[in-house]
Amino acid sequence: MKKAFRISAAEIRPLATGFGGCIATDRIMVDGARVGYMYREAPDNSLDSGWRFTAGDEDERYMSEASRHGVYDVNTVANYDPEIVAYLNAPEGSRFARAGDGGFQIVED
Repeated sequence: MKKAFRISAAEIRPLATGFGGCIATDRIMVDGARVGYMYREAPDNSLDSGWRFTAGDEDERYMSEASRHGVYDVNTVANYDPEIVAYLNAPEGSRFARAGDGGFQIVED
C-alpha cells in the first residue's frame, strides 16, 4: 500500500541535516500528528541516529504492524514537527514527551 505523506518531498527544507536516519510512525508522517513521544536508543547501524518518533497515542497493536512506521531522515521528521530540533543532540537513552503546555519534557525512568 502506497502511503500518502502529509508533506511532499519538494516541501522539505534543511532544518536538521546531518543526523542520519530514524524511525517515525504514520501517525506523524501520514496523519500529520505532532510528535508526542521521542526517544534515542543506540543506533542500529552507521546511518541510524537512534531517534524514534511517535505521536504518543499509538497502541501496541498499531506499533506491532510494521507497515505503520518507516525509516526516514531526521530532517524529514523535523519538517513535520520543527519543535523536535532543539532536542536532537540529546544523548542515547534520552526520552521526551510532549507536556500539557505543548513543549517537551524529559521522561525519567
